[in-house]
Amino acid sequence: MDEQGRTEVREPGDPGEPGGLLLRQRLALDLPGILVATPTPEREPVAPVKKGEAAAPNLLATHDAVVSAERLPEAARYVRDTLGYALLTNITATDYLSDGLIELIYHFVRVSGGAPITVKTRLERGKPEIASLTPWWPGADFQEREAFDLFGVIFIGHPNLRRIYMWDEFEGFPMRKDFPRQGDKYFGDS
Repeated sequence: MDEQGRTEVREPGDPGEPGGLLLRQRLALDLPGILVATPTPEREPVAPVKKGEAAAPNLLATHDAVVSAERLPEAARYVRDTLGYALLTNITATDYLSDGLIELIYHFVRVSGGAPITVKTRLERGKPEIASLTPWWPGADFQEREAFDLFGVIFIGHPNLRRIYMWDEFEGFPMRKDFPRQGDKYFGDS
């Protein structure tokens, strides 16, 4: 806190600071209600399943900012317009089959340099739909198509949402954890 009782808010990407925690702080202050409650790794004690065995870590625990799917475009524009992270370098997805979620991960960087930041959002596997960022970042086009093709994420408002790797007749989404890995009808039994 400073001498007037205000909490100091440092910039995400400041040297020696975990960017995700600072981004979460900035988003919470400037865009109330945008963050989704998410456990952080150190607040999640992992109890052993059996004596002598290590328990599985909580894979959903993160320091990164996890925003509401409905407000992702707002968060992305805030990161660009307010914080100066103008370059969206990567969009990828992770399938958490046992939790019923598909997580989208967005990486942003400042063209002038500094540490990158990550914004995440989580969608239900049964209805993975989210607004496209292509209207604001034309470079998101192929990356959103990749997440659609491999994970089945529907990007609402995308100008050309169609498969990018798999052929049009391909059924299913090959990067989902419940996709059959062997003996599928396209290649036969080996």
